[in-house]
Amino acid sequence: MPPQSDVEFAIFPPGTPLAECEFKVYSQFGEDGILQHLVTHVPIENKSFVEFGVEDFSEANCRYLCEVEPWKGLVLDSDPELGKKIKSQSLSFFRELNALTAFVTAENINQLLQKQGFIGNIGILSLDIDGNDYWVWKAITVAQPRIVVVEYNSIYGPDKAVAVPYDPNFSRQTAHTSWLYCGASLAALVHLGAKKGYSFVGSNSAGNNAFFVSNCVIGGLKPLTSQEGYVESTFRESRDADGNMTYLNGIARLQVIKDMPLIDVISGKTIKVNELITA
Repeated sequence: MPPQSDVEFAIFPPGTPLAECEFKVYSQFGEDGILQHLVTHVPIENKSFVEFGVEDFSEANCRYLCEVEPWKGLVLDSDPELGKKIKSQSLSFFRELNALTAFVTAENINQLLQKQGFIGNIGILSLDIDGNDYWVWKAITVAQPRIVVVEYNSIYGPDKAVAVPYDPNFSRQTAHTSWLYCGASLAALVHLGAKKGYSFVGSNSAGNNAFFVSNCVIGGLKPLTSQEGYVESTFRESRDADGNMTYLNGIARLQVIKDMPLIDVISGKTIKVNELITA
């Protein structure tokens, strides 16, 4: 028997705040419900997804859609055992689910997608690579997903359009001992989305994922500014130099990385994190 789900979900009007649509089956937070809400209102002919940073795909944004719709998918992770882990699950027997071990960069992403056949108007792109998310999304030209889910770093706030400088070898774990220095602000992603033809339609209630819909299919969904849709995360995941948890929150998370560089993606200038604090 193919996978089944006994989750019952309500159909919300298109303008409903995304946090009200959340439910969790396989996602880390409420992304299962948010994506179910969006695909109810966004016309998607090609029910396919690409998801980065999935580990073994047991906890992922697109797994629920893969199980119950069914959607076909491509999952990417740097884990060399990814293919083996995916094939060991019954899901890969019933669904067209491809796994690819790759360290995704701005330089290789188009080739990876093209080689796997995930090009053109795919359904969903979900990015969670803890660092170069902004730069990889910017680089993608071979696929035009209807919906994009991308992780943002909420500690940078809702106003400044900033991202870590691009480094193809970027690792959150080694970039700064705190693990807090990574990714891009919500404002940077909203700015990039607008340039690529997408509207920002909201964040999850956990304050780490932003959702975008292609302007050609947005319909009755409500576009938001970064200020309107910003949610500050309450994650207390900081570390000290020895790797011990320090549980920082609020502005203390910025202060610990205050001397690290960021790129203002609108002006192209390099600033220090400290400028976000003084602003």
